[in-house]
Amino acid sequence: MSAPLDGTLSGAVSRTLSGIAARVAAVPGMERWIGPDDGAVVAQGASLAALAWPGRARWHLPSPVRAAGCAALVGGGGVGIAAGRTHGAKLTPRVEPPEGAELFTGGMYAWSRNPIYAGLLVAGGGWAVLRRRPEPMLAWVGLLAALTTKVRHEEVRLRERFGDDYEAYRRRTPRFFGLPRPAHPIQRSV
Repeated sequence: MSAPLDGTLSGAVSRTLSGIAARVAAVPGMERWIGPDDGAVVAQGASLAALAWPGRARWHLPSPVRAAGCAALVGGGGVGIAAGRTHGAKLTPRVEPPEGAELFTGGMYAWSRNPIYAGLLVAGGGWAVLRRRPEPMLAWVGLLAALTTKVRHEEVRLRERFGDDYEAYRRRTPRFFGLPRPAHPIQRSV
């Protein structure tokens, strides 16, 4: 994990989140769920919890927007759950891949290196819209930032664990969304 910049707000937030992660990781039985360097996991959990910010709706949603929000919630949730099932008992929110984990590159993982997180982002975005309050929308922005940070740390560990196989996969597969890129780009002749 890269060291936070001392004296900056992001550095202070990073140190605080890492401190919380270290305290939670010290609790017996929590090592499967969080490690001492998993500040991004704490931010992810806080952002997901903040999506449920209490309060009444503040504005009306037109029917097409409500339908799109529902579709995002259900579709994103389905993608996240289906992708999570790929991991079976090895599924963990930790940044460090579990011992004996394999590199998934097929199925949903051929379309996104992080389909669980992509599903969380789509479902969380749908939920934030349906809540009709500014706080859940801000929580979604926090979730995006937390997952982007978490993925960057995971990518370092995956590169260390799987080497060239991961690097080839990373080059051809989008981080969250998009169409897979060809393994060998087409060369144009001039």
